[in-house]
Amino acid sequence: MSAWIRIPLTSNYAAAYAAKDADVDVVAAYPITPQTPVVEKIAEFIANGELQAEMVHVESEHSALSACIGASATGARVFTATSSQGLELMHELLYIASGLRLPIVMAIAARALSAPLSIWGDYSDVMATRDASWITIIASTAQEVYDSIIQVYKVAEHPDVLLPAMVAYDGFMMSHTYEPVHVARDKSIVLEFIPKRKPSWNVLDPDKPITIGAVGNPDWYYEFKYQQVVAMENSQSILRQVFDEFSKKFGRGYDFIETYNMDGSDIAVLTYGGLYGTVVEAVDHMKKQGLNIGAIRLRVFRPWPTEELLKVLKELRAVIVIDRAIGFGAALEGPVAMEVLTTASKKGLNVALHSYIASIGQRTVIEEDVIAIVKKSLELLEKGVTITERSIYWGVRQ
Repeated sequence: MSAWIRIPLTSNYAAAYAAKDADVDVVAAYPITPQTPVVEKIAEFIANGELQAEMVHVESEHSALSACIGASATGARVFTATSSQGLELMHELLYIASGLRLPIVMAIAARALSAPLSIWGDYSDVMATRDASWITIIASTAQEVYDSIIQVYKVAEHPDVLLPAMVAYDGFMMSHTYEPVHVARDKSIVLEFIPKRKPSWNVLDPDKPITIGAVGNPDWYYEFKYQQVVAMENSQSILRQVFDEFSKKFGRGYDFIETYNMDGSDIAVLTYGGLYGTVVEAVDHMKKQGLNIGAIRLRVFRPWPTEELLKVLKELRAVIVIDRAIGFGAALEGPVAMEVLTTASKKGLNVALHSYIASIGQRTVIEEDVIAIVKKSLELLEKGVTITERSIYWGVRQ
C-alpha cells in the first residue's frame, strides 16, 4: 500500500493537511477571507481526534500571532494562517517573532490590501513583509503548499536558523480551487522527515524561569540583528539540504527557482505564484508561433536566491518580470523586478530588464496578456530600451 493518498484539495485545505501531518501542538488564528477555511479544517481535525493540538480562539490577528509567539517560546510546534489586513495587523509581531528566533510557520492566502476594500488576490500583503526576517516561499500549486509547509518546519527549526517562515499562495485563485494533492496516509512518514525535537533554544519554563524579549540597549541590539542576518544566510544552505532530502524521500523535487523552456531561449518571463501556470501556457503558444521564450518562477523570496538566479540570468539577453504588487515610490515599482535588477547589476550582467505590474486586485491576466507583454518588450528591445524607466502597469485603465 502506498504511503500517500491522492485527494482533491484547495490550497487552503492543503495547508491544513500539512499542519496536521506536521503534528503541530498549537494553532492560533483569526478568520479572514480567503484564509478562513485553513483553520476551519484544522479545527475539524482537532474535533475529530485526527490532531492532538490546542486551538486558541483569539479576538484578532495581532492576538493570534501573539499566542503563537508565547506557545513557540515554550518549545511547542505552532502554526497560524492569515491574509491581507490580517497580516498587516500582525506586522508588529512579525519582527518580534523573528527577533526572538521562534520557528513559527504561517500560511498566507495572498490578498490585496485596503483601501479601497478588496477581498481578491494579489501579493501586496506578502511583499509588505519582505524586511521582517521571515523565510518566505511562494507556491504555485496546492501540492507545493502542502510540501512547502512540511519543508519549512525542518528549516525554521534547524539550530543554525531558528527563524519563522511563511508559505504564500494566491488568494481565491489557489485558496479556493481544487487540485489533486498527494497527502500522507499516516503522518508518521512526515514526522520521520520533521521529527519533534527538544528545542535547541531557551524556552519558557515555570520551573526554570528566564527572561525573553528583554531590552536591547545600544551596546547589544545591533549584534542581535546581525545574528538574524547570519541566520538568514544560513537558511540558504539548509533550504538546499532540505529540498534535496525531501526529493529523495518523497520523490517530489523543488528548488529556489523553477524554469521552463529555457533551452535556446535568450528571453524569459519571470513571475511567481499561480500566474506562472498562465505564463507557461503562453510560452507554449508562443513557441508554436516561432517565438522561443522561456519562463522562470521565483519560489523562494526570502532568502533571495542570488546564486540560483544568476545561473539563469547569465544566459539571457533580456528578462521580463511580471510583479503582482506595487512598491509605491520605489526606483522601480515592481518589488521582485528591483531584486532581479540588483542581482544582475551586482555581478555586472549585461541583461535587459523590463518591469511589468499586473493582476493587482486580481485583475484578470490570461495567456494573451502574457503574449502581448512579451511582444511589447520585443518592441522596446528594438528601440534600445534595456531597463524600463518605471514599471509598466499592464491592464490598468489610465
